[in-house]
Amino acid sequence: MKQTIYRSFIELTNKKWSSFILRKFVQSPMSAPFIPSFIKTFNINVDEIEGSVTDYKTLHEFFIRKLKDEARNIQYGDSLAVSPVDGLLASTGMITDKLEIEVKGKKYSVLEMLGSKEKASNYNGGQFAVLYLSPANYHRIHSPINGKILERWSLGKHSYPVNHLGLTYGKEALSKNFRSITELLHSTGKIAVVNVGAMFVNSVDYVHDRTDWKQGEEVAYFSFGSTVILLFEKNTFEFSTAKQIPREVKVGEILGKLT
Repeated sequence: MKQTIYRSFIELTNKKWSSFILRKFVQSPMSAPFIPSFIKTFNINVDEIEGSVTDYKTLHEFFIRKLKDEARNIQYGDSLAVSPVDGLLASTGMITDKLEIEVKGKKYSVLEMLGSKEKASNYNGGQFAVLYLSPANYHRIHSPINGKILERWSLGKHSYPVNHLGLTYGKEALSKNFRSITELLHSTGKIAVVNVGAMFVNSVDYVHDRTDWKQGEEVAYFSFGSTVILLFEKNTFEFSTAKQIPREVKVGEILGKLT
């Protein structure tokens, strides 16, 4: 029951008025008494958070919490791509010649996801990774590689849940939800970092305007929700072998090698 209540705070109801009310509540001091219960419900490790629990004055402040510097081990390497988030590495695979990816038995259009045939065609035959963040996860996004921003754009007006049920029964949430896309040039090609929202709009906030991203540095955070999709060009990336999918990953954990 508690999980249902808390998830209603951070997952889309897809009604503008209800999303507005939920957003206002979790951003108000009235939500502060829910923080201890939130921590208990989702078994959050408070030893790794920056500051103390009492420093957070709203549930939203706690949701976008930072971690202590030593809380994550970034496995740096110019030839490596690391996880940009804490979460479930839910799916990996190849982008088909129809510019589609398959997640939980459903096909999603990369063309719709990126909003441009020109952009999408760059990733034909490449690799993809889908990382889902639950309410319990640390919700700040870090750079998976060293790279230079080529372009950033946003698409979509509405958002549907991106949890297990949303991915299984939703309306193409990964390719039609509100999403903020950053395309970067790295040592062997391009990567598209697609941050998919799980509230009504504008759930992705960037922390700096620099055009260079440094591997492991914080670059953005999710205010409510969500999922990160990584798209790699063909013959530019190989996933680490002999590792289970799906599996839980942490920021800075190696996903694979740039080739």
